[in-house]
Amino acid sequence: MKFIKMHGCGNDYVYLDAISEPSLAGLPDSKGWAGTVAAMSDRHTGIGSDGVILVCPPTAAARRRGAAVRMRMFNADGSESGMCGNGVRCVAKVANDRLGITQNPMKVETGRGVLTIGYKLRRGKIQSATVDMGRPVLSPKAVPMDTRHAAFRGQGRHWGVQSGEVIVIGVPVSMGNPHLVVFDSPANATRDLSPAELRRLPLDYVGPMFEAHAAFPERVNLHFVACRSPGHIVMRSWERGSGITRACGTGACAAVVAGVLTERIGREVDVDLPGGRLKIAWDKVTGRVFMTGPAVEVFEGTWENA
Repeated sequence: MKFIKMHGCGNDYVYLDAISEPSLAGLPDSKGWAGTVAAMSDRHTGIGSDGVILVCPPTAAARRRGAAVRMRMFNADGSESGMCGNGVRCVAKVANDRLGITQNPMKVETGRGVLTIGYKLRRGKIQSATVDMGRPVLSPKAVPMDTRHAAFRGQGRHWGVQSGEVIVIGVPVSMGNPHLVVFDSPANATRDLSPAELRRLPLDYVGPMFEAHAAFPERVNLHFVACRSPGHIVMRSWERGSGITRACGTGACAAVVAGVLTERIGREVDVDLPGGRLKIAWDKVTGRVFMTGPAVEVFEGTWENA
């Protein structure tokens, strides 16, 4: 089984071209698919990735809306997710660089619907892309978040969630997948996280405590964010099904939305993640969020254990 390893800001995935090889499109329905994804994603005995993404033909309904390709995304544990902001830029790169689909802006079918991606080329290949991520979902119920399992409701859009002796106070946002954005310091909720405290935060300990919390019936992506200025934030992410990742595109969008709603930052923000920088803009008129970042091919190969 041929694959391509790609990343956006270090958020890396194994890509399978189910357009050139149509038989690959049926893999998610096969027995043992989740195990295959986990094996490929393993960083010691596999290819190493945050998951696997299939580039497929669009469905008939999406094709009528102009979609050129379809993205199906699977976390490192084999569970399927509706959306990946860094991943969808690389899907456009596969379509342009390898499949000769030169539609620009390109429309890609995702679990969140058909998204529009404008991109810049260098020597005929995509280097960076801007994704119209659509409008954020802000109702806790629609995120989804079951607020009956929250410890308390804070000011404005903040909710306190407790696991053991640890309490995080965050803002729930969906960008096609559920996020909880935390600005408040878990050690001292009367102040926001500082960049230094963010670096020291034991994410590998706190993340698993809340990913499958009862307040989040579909699990949650947990993000801790420190503000450097109204136009600059830094963040670290624990993603459901994948653990600590070097970047989360939908999470960066959710962080900016949450920061604007809580009057911490402006609407055009540089977001620094362990794997690089994304530029996020939340348009005040349309309410749509735009994400700009790189799309990088690392290598290609063949997986022999399919």
